[in-house]
Amino acid sequence: MMRYLGPAALTAASLVLLLATDGLPDGSTASAVEPVAIVGPGPAGPPPAAAVAAAPAPVVLRATVLADRPGIRPQPARRLFTGPGFDACTAPPLETMTAWKQSSPYGAVGIYVSGGQRGCSQPRLTADWVRQVRAMGWQLMPTHVGLQAPCSTLGNKPKRIDPATAVQQGQAEAAEAVAALRALGLGPGSPAYLDIESYPRGDQSCAQSVIDFTVGWTQKLHLEGFRSGFYSSADSGISDLAAAARAGSAPLPDAIWYARWDGKADTAGAGGLEPGQWSNRQRVHQYQGNVQETWGGATLTVDRDQLDGPVAT
Repeated sequence: MMRYLGPAALTAASLVLLLATDGLPDGSTASAVEPVAIVGPGPAGPPPAAAVAAAPAPVVLRATVLADRPGIRPQPARRLFTGPGFDACTAPPLETMTAWKQSSPYGAVGIYVSGGQRGCSQPRLTADWVRQVRAMGWQLMPTHVGLQAPCSTLGNKPKRIDPATAVQQGQAEAAEAVAALRALGLGPGSPAYLDIESYPRGDQSCAQSVIDFTVGWTQKLHLEGFRSGFYSSADSGISDLAAAARAGSAPLPDAIWYARWDGKADTAGAGGLEPGQWSNRQRVHQYQGNVQETWGGATLTVDRDQLDGPVAT
């Protein structure tokens, strides 16, 4: 995922919840909450120092609106997780997942399930791996890394969204993500988080293409019975998505995963997010990255996340 700078301490406790009702992408609230399981507290992570640049003003976007057609079967209740998680470039060995589950504070892990521009190969990521880590009690955040913003400067992800066909490209990549989710045994209602890495701000055409792509992505996921997630920098993709919500674009993702390496293990929001946007247990915050940690004798380099949002069903 995107690289930022910042420190933090990890939250000590986590909670898995099932909600019978969903909030809207704009953050409208729903109330039915049923506690399912409590994961015990773990030790706090190390607290180094950090600095984060102020978010620039969002661009002005036109509304992109598509028909939001739900799948044939009713979408199941969201499975939610509140607490610390991590993401690593490649799915870790099962032995490492066992060691970390027993000794680390983490309860959720991001996995790169699909996309032609993933940063690492995934030799271990199979349906059996998924089955075994879920049996250990891990919650999963499925992530797709495909086409990037037209104005992206990333040399290691050269394939870009075409502004002329952005909606259709988003739909096609959602279909790829759905196939991967099903192959891994992840059920309907699971979110697929679209990874749009940080891109330069201020280019209206570029930002509009990202939004059009994301609307197409979301529409197709909903049609197939899955939920839409969106990962990006708080100061680029997330800020532009917030502007798109204000403009009336739809359907927008059901959850956001914002990267701001400010060392704050919270989901209070950042960048152009308003307090009421994606506020109904719809947020994940990646608050520190490229951290090497050892738990139970097993070492990984990870990005640290704080969750209060949907995970795979």
